[in-house]
Amino acid sequence: HFFCDSNTDMATSSSLEKPAWLPRGIKFSYLFYVLLAIPIVGAFAFATIQPIQVLPRISLAPGFSLVNQEGERLTNEDLSGSLTLYHFTYSNCGDRCADSQKVMREVQDLTSDLDTGGIPFELVTISFDPERDTPEQLRNYAESLGADTSNWHFATGEPTRLKNVIGGGFSSYYRQNDEGESEFDPMFVLVDGWGIIRAKYKTGSPDLEIIERDIGMITEEVANS
Repeated sequence: HFFCDSNTDMATSSSLEKPAWLPRGIKFSYLFYVLLAIPIVGAFAFATIQPIQVLPRISLAPGFSLVNQEGERLTNEDLSGSLTLYHFTYSNCGDRCADSQKVMREVQDLTSDLDTGGIPFELVTISFDPERDTPEQLRNYAESLGADTSNWHFATGEPTRLKNVIGGGFSSYYRQNDEGESEFDPMFVLVDGWGIIRAKYKTGSPDLEIIERDIGMITEEVANS
């Protein structure tokens, strides 16, 4: 025989429906759905309310003192306060450098219409072939590219100094082979007005939209600082 105490059954049923600690008027099932919704709402908020994005601060750009296409000194201090895109090559590079030369021209054209919030934008092409790239040769090279040398500088310097700046400071590889020709890995480097490297584009033809985006991010960062 089995005996059932109706009072006990009712108490047990009540405890399953609502814990004793739950405030009156709130059903246990409602609490379950609320708890289930919390991580969903959190995930939605993370997807829609993103934090402000900034470019990483990679390292301090190297100091340098070089000679430009006019035979005048060009230093990193001359570029202080400006966004600067660096490019490393040499004038006799030929077809191998056609894409990178095109990118530099396009960036110069782009920045003439780009709102940088009053921050000057400069381009610097550094030649690692100083023996042949004299100031006169660099001036001819700039003219052949249709460069506006008011903000696109062409420079070179003593070989050891160049190695310290390009290879050591910017970590861009180059060397001369046994035939006297230059071997190098193409790269562009974006430096902010404080002299901090913010982006490296390790290709001869970086995406112009990415460069534009990065310039915009730094400009916005300065405006919000």
